[in-house]
Amino acid sequence: MRLGDLLSKAPAKEEAQVEGFLNGRGLSWGQHKTIDAGQVFLNFLCKTCGVVRTFMSGKKLSCLGVGDRVVSIDACLKCLACESIVEAWFLVVSRNELHAQAPIVRLERYVDNRRDRASRIGVGAGGFDDLLERAQVAYEEQLGAGAMIYLRKIFEALTNQVAAVAQISTTENNGHRKSFRKLLKEVDEEHHIIPLAFSSDGYKLFSELSEIVHGDSSEEVALLKYEPCRSLVTGIIRNVANDQEMKRAIKELGWNVTALDMPSNGETAS
Repeated sequence: MRLGDLLSKAPAKEEAQVEGFLNGRGLSWGQHKTIDAGQVFLNFLCKTCGVVRTFMSGKKLSCLGVGDRVVSIDACLKCLACESIVEAWFLVVSRNELHAQAPIVRLERYVDNRRDRASRIGVGAGGFDDLLERAQVAYEEQLGAGAMIYLRKIFEALTNQVAAVAQISTTENNGHRKSFRKLLKEVDEEHHIIPLAFSSDGYKLFSELSEIVHGDSSEEVALLKYEPCRSLVTGIIRNVANDQEMKRAIKELGWNVTALDMPSNGETAS
């Protein structure tokens, strides 16, 4: 595997052994070098093309020494169809010497500057895609509570919208608003929106979201729980899309049903 292959998996923070890319010579702090480490390929929703496209870097990458085992890598990626540009930055950390013949490295941090020319690949759920992207960006910036706020907002709004489409009342007979626990239970009993892995107690995760949002948990806990919380939220979106009865109704919500049927990794680049 070349370093470019590892970077192409961003934002996933994976670790792997890669071919040497510093030609056996260390890179001092502040020292810059152009490296041949393989091209980077990332998928985005290109706003010019209107579809998911692969954005490709040049054959050489810009590498800056940050520490004994840390380098910063910059890449400029172009859409293969329209040549719209996205800038990407990667912080790479090595277990051993960076200039080793086959160093073991991991992606520590990834940031992209899309300049409103592209967006991250979502799940095709209208306005929820924007909230999911905001949650992911907050998570990548180590803002756990901020990321959870967006996930909770999606969870609440999605449950209420499904209730509206399914004609499940959100109020009690006395006119008071139903508790979210009760509404979620009624919606799930009728349309099974909670993914099977979370079906034992979907409200428990909502409670954890609430605790984090209201400051009852640390940033470390919020970051630790982000991935399973996001899995629940995206799983709910897909379960709604796969419900044949709901498919006819969710068009009213402005969702892209075709995109919702994509595999969970969303890789449909061309």
